[in-house]
Amino acid sequence: MIRLAVLSDLHANLEATLAVHADVKRRGLDEIWVLGDLVGKGPRPREVVEWTQAYATRVIQGNWDARVAGATNRPQDLWPRSRLTPDQLAYLAGLPYGIEEQFGGAWWRFVHASSKGLFHRLYPHSSLAEQLDAYLPNPQFALRQHADALVYADVHETLMLDVEGRPLINTGSVGNPLDSTLPSYLILEFDPNSPAHSATFVRLTYNRDAEIAAAEASGMPFTREYIAELLTGAYQKRRARTGE
Repeated sequence: MIRLAVLSDLHANLEATLAVHADVKRRGLDEIWVLGDLVGKGPRPREVVEWTQAYATRVIQGNWDARVAGATNRPQDLWPRSRLTPDQLAYLAGLPYGIEEQFGGAWWRFVHASSKGLFHRLYPHSSLAEQLDAYLPNPQFALRQHADALVYADVHETLMLDVEGRPLINTGSVGNPLDSTLPSYLILEFDPNSPAHSATFVRLTYNRDAEIAAAEASGMPFTREYIAELLTGAYQKRRARTGE
């Protein structure tokens, strides 16, 4: 069996990342794939990038990774940018858009937000037409296959749907879950000798008090909103203050 731990949206939450890593090691999973948003929102971007570079087998770019690397200049982009080394910023900027891999004769596609762009969201309530579009090739982002299954992230909510026979799976978020207060990640298992697969969500507790203390001591912008999201699992909107 091929057993993958698929993580996303770590968001510089080191405590949650380390808790997930400990669980992955306990389960003896083969590889760790990270579907973007290593940084942004949380207090320890440098440490989470270092962890990813040390332990992740495959990594793709998230919208926050692109923003912090230079795509935008919001206050919440500039603060983590100032904490990262030039090499780390270059690493975030150079991450690939997606992964296409064949398992059991089926093409599996892994992206951060959608198949149409880093800032194009695919929601659980998106129309059937939008969902079906997500499986189409998009050579602009080196997505060349007609995907049979899609795994993505970005909206911070776990999801498992069947779209006319095609799996549509969202990993949820490690560092900033918005459907619970508990981090989540995905385990995918493939039998190389058959078309069968299994998909399992894992949720776990972590040292949230230590993460909150790190945020309070960091001097980062929007500390109050970040802590509120950790405590409630509800998105604290910031549009009026940042133009986001």
